[in-house]
Amino acid sequence: MDAAQQEATARARELQRNWYGEPLGALFRRLIDDLGLNQARLAGVLGLSAPMLSQLMSGQRAKIGNPAVVQRVQLLQDLAGQVADGSVSAAEATERMDEIKKSQGGSVLSNTTTTTSSSGAPTVKRVVREIQSLLRSVAAAGDIIDAADVLSSSHPELAEFLRVYGAGRTSDAVAHYQSHQN
Repeated sequence: MDAAQQEATARARELQRNWYGEPLGALFRRLIDDLGLNQARLAGVLGLSAPMLSQLMSGQRAKIGNPAVVQRVQLLQDLAGQVADGSVSAAEATERMDEIKKSQGGSVLSNTTTTTSSSGAPTVKRVVREIQSLLRSVAAAGDIIDAADVLSSSHPELAEFLRVYGAGRTSDAVAHYQSHQN
């Protein structure tokens, strides 16, 4: 890869970080690992061709052009969280992926059902992901960080919240939440 291609790839990954909170390669690899998929199956569930998925993962393309595909990514992230916290079995996840594959998309801000723990309370990871989804639906991660910088001197708690929940990784936000429960 020559210098111009490397620069274009770095630019695409930075755009992805701003638009989706992280480079799509990292996001898709996590979905593949968490849901036990391969790239071809992930592409099929999302409604993308395998080459398009590969281009998005490698940074050859920056943006997912179809809003329905973006919503399917969000649904898969939610599903991966439910599998990780044990509220959805592997068999149920397979059925849900088939439903996600058939979904036509809709409003990014549509209501979703809240997964609950055995006690009936929403799981921390689910709540964190919903907060992240809402914040990222109205602003890119870079814009959220800029807002946090502006607020840091007058409202440090809000600035920290925006950085952790709006622009951070889900695992970091869950850890942040748990550390503040004591």
